[in-house]
Amino acid sequence: MTEAITPRSTTAPRTPQSSAEAPWPVRVVSMKIGQWVARLGDVWVEGQIAQVSRRPGAPTVFLTLRDPAADISVPVTCARVVYDAVQPPLTEGARVLVHAKPDYYLQRGSLSLRATELRAVGIGELLARLARLKELLAAEGLFATERKRPLPFLPGTVGLITGRASAAERDVLENARRRWPAVRFAVRPVAVQGTQAVPQILDALRELDADPEVDVIVLARGGGSVEDLLPFSDETLCRAVFACRTPVVSAIGHEPDTPLVDFVADVRCSTPTDAAKRVVPDLTEERQRIDAARQRLLRCVVSRLDSGQQWLDGIRSRPAFAQPTVLVDQREAEIDELRERTRRTLGHRLDAAGAELSQVRARIRALSPQATLDRGYAVVQRADGAVLRDAADAAPGDELRLRLASGELPAVVKEH
Repeated sequence: MTEAITPRSTTAPRTPQSSAEAPWPVRVVSMKIGQWVARLGDVWVEGQIAQVSRRPGAPTVFLTLRDPAADISVPVTCARVVYDAVQPPLTEGARVLVHAKPDYYLQRGSLSLRATELRAVGIGELLARLARLKELLAAEGLFATERKRPLPFLPGTVGLITGRASAAERDVLENARRRWPAVRFAVRPVAVQGTQAVPQILDALRELDADPEVDVIVLARGGGSVEDLLPFSDETLCRAVFACRTPVVSAIGHEPDTPLVDFVADVRCSTPTDAAKRVVPDLTEERQRIDAARQRLLRCVVSRLDSGQQWLDGIRSRPAFAQPTVLVDQREAEIDELRERTRRTLGHRLDAAGAELSQVRARIRALSPQATLDRGYAVVQRADGAVLRDAADAAPGDELRLRLASGELPAVVKEH
């Protein structure tokens, strides 16, 4: 972190501007740059020591001060006594505060800082800064639970950002493949501590987030001191994780370790082994669940079939289904009975009608002229067929016709 720099309010003499017709010599440009740099005055700068060069017997120590969140560094020179005065002794990767004056070296055209005081950033101060940063990120909503995305059930490819050939990498790969042998990983080895950690992690994160085949990204690192885990509390990294479209799993350190990226990530795991268990399902457990589900389904189907069979048996046990011909037989018997009744009734009616007809025929026969003729009587008719009922109606000489029971006889009236 660099403090705000306010240029000293000095009035520089105005000089003619350069042009193609009147260019400035290199020495003039270098001198002008040196004058502007000198106007910055003393500054306080915070960074990480990326390199220390101490020549035996030399009164000057050369340092490379690097920004922890960007690929930017600046050389620093300081007296040996200034460097040796810092306790505990400084090492590469340590966070320091440098009180220095920017210095532009004209002969080589290089910029450096000439330090007059070095201060190691203590754990207490680091923790206080992390607490302030945590409050800031929380206020901006980077820790909000409602924005955290669920992990896919079975990711096609798992992106893994971890140290090269580290124990964390082995833990994640071995445990994940033990749970799901077909899982695929896109491993991006990076520095997980020191000055190169944040830039490399950011590059790997952007690369994996842009890969459409990567369904989840795991940030994994083993345990370490507060200073070792500082890259995972970097503000730039936290904002990059928040901006990822792919769900991010944080597995940094052990259970007590809580870098800020743990709060920003979609899922926080206590260890890299825990992350392996969270990102892929257990094949054995899933098979057991499938078997259990199949058993439940089988029991459900068998129960449904048993219930249906019982219902069907109940239906079939009913008289109408047990002996379906009973109704037909009953109706057939009823029809036969009705037919027999009809036959008897019709026969009785016919017999009665026949007897009545016989009686009528007997009466008709009894009243018939033929019956009278059969008893020995005869019917006398004139020649024109008129029946002669009175003898006075016949005159001598009239021809008559005698109709007998069988046949006819001609007759002539002689006299009364």
